Amino acid sequence: MDMIVIRPYQAEDLIAMTALMLDLGYPTTAEQMRSRMGIIETLPGSYTYLAALEGKVVGMIGIRQIYSYEEDGFVTQISLLVTKKEYEFQGIGTSLVRFAEAWALERHSGMLYLTSGMKPERIRAHKFYKSLGFETTGYRFVKKLTIPQSY
Repeated sequence: MDMIVIRPYQAEDLIAMTALMLDLGYPTTAEQMRSRMGIIETLPGSYTYLAALEGKVVGMIGIRQIYSYEEDGFVTQISLLVTKKEYEFQGIGTSLVRFAEAWALERHSGMLYLTSGMKPERIRAHKFYKSLGFETTGYRFVKKLTIPQSY
């Protein structure tokens, strides 16, 4: 297999990133992706990296570093992880997670965590995370809010 290159996202990657979001099951337009990235890249501690094979974008990871309330030290969240469907099971997801681990350690994060949905189609992803040393430690509770029109 060719070498996987992991690099920061660039504006010219937005079309490929949009396709990855579709692969993940989130209908997204290029304009929506452009708008989201315009905000995400301004947030302190938020970073987006892409995996490329022979110059083609085949995966993406979003990483956020914050200081922990629960313990002394930084923690890093994988806020997004996706591999292009036709490139699954080729080590791209593993490479992206290993990259995030090294990234977190370089920045003195004592924990790497992620959240994942409970839908049946996510079971394979859960097994993947466990194979990389992640443990199931809790649940995620979500409440959708209605943002007032004045925003």
